[in-house]
Amino acid sequence: MLVWGGLWVLYLSFVNGGRTFYGFGWESLLLETGFLAVFLGGMATSPPDLVLWLLRWVLFRVMFGAGLIKLRGDTCWRDFTCMYYHYETQPMPNPLSWYFQKLPNWVHKASIGVHHVIELVVPFFYFAPQPIAAIAGVLTIIYQGWLMLSGNFSWLNALTIVLAISTFNDALFGALAGISAPSTTAVTPPLQIAVYGVVVVVAVLSYWPIRNMVSSGQTMNRSFDPLHLVNTYGAFGSITRERYELVIEGTTDEELTDETDWRSYEFKGKPTDTDRRPPQWAPYHLRLDWSRRKIVQNRLGSR
Repeated sequence: MLVWGGLWVLYLSFVNGGRTFYGFGWESLLLETGFLAVFLGGMATSPPDLVLWLLRWVLFRVMFGAGLIKLRGDTCWRDFTCMYYHYETQPMPNPLSWYFQKLPNWVHKASIGVHHVIELVVPFFYFAPQPIAAIAGVLTIIYQGWLMLSGNFSWLNALTIVLAISTFNDALFGALAGISAPSTTAVTPPLQIAVYGVVVVVAVLSYWPIRNMVSSGQTMNRSFDPLHLVNTYGAFGSITRERYELVIEGTTDEELTDETDWRSYEFKGKPTDTDRRPPQWAPYHLRLDWSRRKIVQNRLGSR
């Protein structure tokens, strides 16, 4: 628990110190999940059920928040045309994005229907009895796998899959992973008291994310406290129809003239070179490349 707690404190310092370059939704998601992971106890301790339920609550906000922001956002989510553009204009395509873009339009429309069901309906079943909760978790994992194949979204999808495992019971997880549950001891009283305290803190801090989700002015990926304990999430509330790339150039010439030799800086993860297949970077996170995408979007939005 001390090791997990230390890791959480270190990464919290990176996120708060990194500001814009660490201002992505999956940074807060990693912090919130990492904080709860501290209270799962040691390897020899049976994980407290309340912490597993709190992990499901994180999973619910990730998925349901993403679904709501789509319904309230771009009209293409409501007329089922967003996927006509998404694979091509997403911030960082991967090697398979081109093939996803070439799928028939009826597949694109059907996939938006899947988006709405998985993000708006399935999350409520995370809290259902078994095996319904586990089925909802499996559907979420399959959905996240599809997203991982179609683009570079850092560790967002991988971490969401980890959260979805909290919907499994030991028997199902053991069967899927091919392992048997290790022998563990009961939760100790000090840990149980700490867990009760965490439940109270999460319950109080959940007020702001819930208010945000039910608000017509819902925002995506926002933290309401400096510790990033209970956050709101969401993705792709709006879809870019055309792809614009910012080209940064520099020169070693001391004086600028009409004959100055300008050379462009190539970003490793961006598809600026049309002769190069988009690379696979996820789950690694190229923050500078993503931040450049934000700059372009802000510039276009201000026109």
